[in-house]
Amino acid sequence: MATTTVLPGYLAGTWKVDPVHSDVSFAVRHLMVSKVRGHFRKFDAQIVTAENPLDSSVTATVELASIDTDNPDRDAHIRSADFFEVEKFPTMTYRSTGIREDGDAFVVDGELSLHGVTRAVPLRLEINGFQANTPFGDTRAGFSATTEIDRRDFGIEFNMPLEGGGVVLGERIQVAIEIEGILATPPAA
Repeated sequence: MATTTVLPGYLAGTWKVDPVHSDVSFAVRHLMVSKVRGHFRKFDAQIVTAENPLDSSVTATVELASIDTDNPDRDAHIRSADFFEVEKFPTMTYRSTGIREDGDAFVVDGELSLHGVTRAVPLRLEINGFQANTPFGDTRAGFSATTEIDRRDFGIEFNMPLEGGGVVLGERIQVAIEIEGILATPPAA
C-alpha cells in the first residue's frame, strides 16, 4: 500500500539519534492543580525510513535512572520501588509494530515495555523534514511524537490521597518526543 501523504525531501535510510538535539519528556498532574514536567537525559533509538514510509520502523531504549525533573529528591523517589524500581527495571523500551496514515498525519503502532509490563501504545507522529548537507557535514531528519499513557497499566500504582479529594499524582502521563536523526546508513541501491 503506497502512502498518499506527500513528504517533501523524504529519504529512506537508517537514522541514529543526535542526543544534543533530541528530547524525551513527560508531564503529569500534581496535587490536582498543576503539572510537573521532566526529561530523560539518556536514550537511544534506531529509526529506519523505508522506501514506502508505511514500512518504516523504530526501536528505542530509555535509561530510567536518567530521569530529571529539576528536583533531585523527587528524582530519587521516582527511581525507587514506589515508581520505576530502576534497580530491577533499568530501561523502558519501545518497538514499532506498524505505521499507518491518520488523515494528514501518521500513527506509529508499537509496544512499550516499562516496569516489567508490555502494552500496545500508539504514537502520534509528525515528520518534520529532511536536510542533506547540514553544517555538520551530514544528512538529518526530524521527527516529533506524542502519546499519553496510564501509569497503572504498567503496574505503577503509588499515590497519596489529598484531604480535599483527589490524589497527589495523576495517573495519566503525557509523553513528548523530539528526535533529530543523523543518517547512518542510506538504503541499498
